[in-house]
Amino acid sequence: MVSIGEFSNICKVSTKTLRYYAEIGLMLPDEVNPETGYRYYSINQLETMLCINRLKSYNFSLEEIKAILATKDLQDEKLCLALAKKEKELEKQVREFENTLEQLHEDLADLKQGKSIMSYLENIEVQLVEVPRMYLLSLRNMVQEGDFPDAYGRCFGKLFRRIADDKLTILAPPMALFHSAEFSSSGLDTEFAIPVQEYVTGTRDFYPRLCLKTVHQGSYSGLPSVYAKQRTWAAKEGYESSDALYEVYVTDPSQVSAESELITEVYYPVKKNVPTR
Repeated sequence: MVSIGEFSNICKVSTKTLRYYAEIGLMLPDEVNPETGYRYYSINQLETMLCINRLKSYNFSLEEIKAILATKDLQDEKLCLALAKKEKELEKQVREFENTLEQLHEDLADLKQGKSIMSYLENIEVQLVEVPRMYLLSLRNMVQEGDFPDAYGRCFGKLFRRIADDKLTILAPPMALFHSAEFSSSGLDTEFAIPVQEYVTGTRDFYPRLCLKTVHQGSYSGLPSVYAKQRTWAAKEGYESSDALYEVYVTDPSQVSAESELITEVYYPVKKNVPTR
């Protein structure tokens, strides 16, 4: 048996943390002296503690670790699935850090050349285009801010299955229309749509007419800059919103090897301001 102090020293975990782990049922001491209250751990628990530390280093929560350790019979199987999922999460975080670091390098370079950190906005092109009428097969949902990745996959999956079942003809890439002016407690009013040739049940007529168009290449995190540039351009040139802003996903995220390969077209339907007398 090992005292809590010695156990703490071996595993480099404070006694306070060990007591907390016991409190939440993550790892109980093997023995507690009923008279003194001293806690003792078995030699076998050293390996358990090292496992907990290792999983914590992979950003597993204590609740997740507790669930993994609790499944004795299928522990390796459950751990394998959990590690595979965590691997994808960490790879995504690494990519995001790499993109952020690349952007930081570009901002530093601009500042050293005497440019503004926001000078990249000058490279965002805005075109005034006429968009023809189209038929949209669509689903409309209120989506919470953090739920968009799942909502995209779920809704576009349903639409593509409907297209396959009904043998419809796709005319353009998938798109999302944002009908809300802002996020509310119930989410953002979002319409997921695919332009099709046939007018059938579930489709609707869509005719945006005059639009500001910007082609964005890169991460979706750069889209707010496009929105801002389009709104600034519209205000300067005397235009105002006439319909829901929408995005067209020219490339499928699952088919690219890097976010830099993503291509998104942003359309902002507008009309000329009418001067008030």
